[in-house]
Amino acid sequence: MAKDQKKQPRPKAETPKGFRDYFGADVTERKQMLDRIAEIYHRHGFEPLETSAVETVEALGKFLPDVDRPNAGVFAWQEAEVPGGGAGDWLALRYDLTAPLARVAAQFRNDLPSPYRRYAMGPVWRNEKPGPGRFRQFYQCDADTVGSGSVAADAEICAMLAAALEHAGIRRGDYLIRINNRKVLNGILEAMGVAEGKPADDVLRTIDKFDKVGEQGVRQLLTTGRKDESGAFIEGVGLSPEQAGPVIAFLTSKGADNAETLANLRAAVGASQAGAEGVEELAQIAAMLAAMGVGEDRAIIDPSIVRGLGYYTGPVFEAELTFEILDDKGRKRQFGSVAGGGRYDGLVERFTGQKVPATGVSIGVDRLLAALRAKGLMGGTEQGPVVVTVMDRERMADYQAMAAELRAAGIRAEVYLGNPKNFGNQLKYADKRNAPVAVIQGGDEAARDVVQVKDLILGAKIAAEASHEEWKAQPAQTEVARADLVAEVRRILG
Repeated sequence: MAKDQKKQPRPKAETPKGFRDYFGADVTERKQMLDRIAEIYHRHGFEPLETSAVETVEALGKFLPDVDRPNAGVFAWQEAEVPGGGAGDWLALRYDLTAPLARVAAQFRNDLPSPYRRYAMGPVWRNEKPGPGRFRQFYQCDADTVGSGSVAADAEICAMLAAALEHAGIRRGDYLIRINNRKVLNGILEAMGVAEGKPADDVLRTIDKFDKVGEQGVRQLLTTGRKDESGAFIEGVGLSPEQAGPVIAFLTSKGADNAETLANLRAAVGASQAGAEGVEELAQIAAMLAAMGVGEDRAIIDPSIVRGLGYYTGPVFEAELTFEILDDKGRKRQFGSVAGGGRYDGLVERFTGQKVPATGVSIGVDRLLAALRAKGLMGGTEQGPVVVTVMDRERMADYQAMAAELRAAGIRAEVYLGNPKNFGNQLKYADKRNAPVAVIQGGDEAARDVVQVKDLILGAKIAAEASHEEWKAQPAQTEVARADLVAEVRRILG
């Protein structure tokens, strides 16, 4: 007789590392926020686009590492061999919403209007090491204009971002959009005599540390090096103090207003044609924003903004929330950035071989939602449905009819579908669902064609705050005619 096969262990009921589940209020509040943002995008003439969650690794392009299995940074797999021999395609979950847009713009270039204005919202996946607040799946919310090289497109994106933040619930004065330009930095590198390649990349990485180490720290890192907070020595780029001068002038050129900042930038780029062009673009953006009613209290020129400048080719922008919150240790800190973007004129060219200008912005959905909750604008307890209790399982059709009437009146409602024997468990269920009202009809009430309507919110309040006499004087349960059920529930909810 064959031995019994070894019993398979039960699978663990846990989410994979770096992933999480979203319940009730999380899903509802995120949808509400994204609906508000989509309303602004739609108002500006942008069209929704939903792309496949899976792209070819070839289309993702810039995420393909030089290894046999191209899965560094993305979740990738290879399809089975194709008929007739040969390896199958490498596929991957999308890393962001911009790479799929570049593919769509190239694939449907003869069908789409030019410029093509689209917005997209959805999950993206990154095969990175998870950590606190860092997940492998998260939502993005993008808006892009493909096919326009005019800085009017960049200005429009910035103005639309301001409107979207406000419509989502961020008050004016609680955010600031900061704008810079890669061309200005190119002019600075030119003035320094630093060629493209590693020297320029080292300078860019150093500039990106300005908000952490300040002017003196950047000066040291550009030249001989510095010690960090731990005492470890960080080797410098090796520039002379004279070469480092234009970078410092660039980073410290922010003035009291846009006019002063632009004047300082013109001095910083010197005779560089690329730098002068970048400054002029910033001046045009500032003028157009002012014309659209976006003042310097909402968007400013700020040379300290550096957003992966190797990726961007022109204006870059970042939305920062300026209000303070308390961290895990009770210390005050500013909330920080919730959105960023800029001009990227090279992505579509990978597919077509032709220059196709593009600019766009991406909002960090989870960060913006956390900000709204921190301001008390979201995060309250979500109200559940009215629960129609079941006193007699043979009369289930009557209870379903009550729920159907409430739904037809626009009221969220459900019938209790558990074991109806213990009525107390039905009310416990209603509490767990955060139900505002419970509807009760036993045989006696059915014979008299009435229902009991229990105000669960008032009942909980009375039980928590009122004396026994007050509790008796303010009954949270009333009896009404069956025909008046909808009206009574509506009165309570109102």
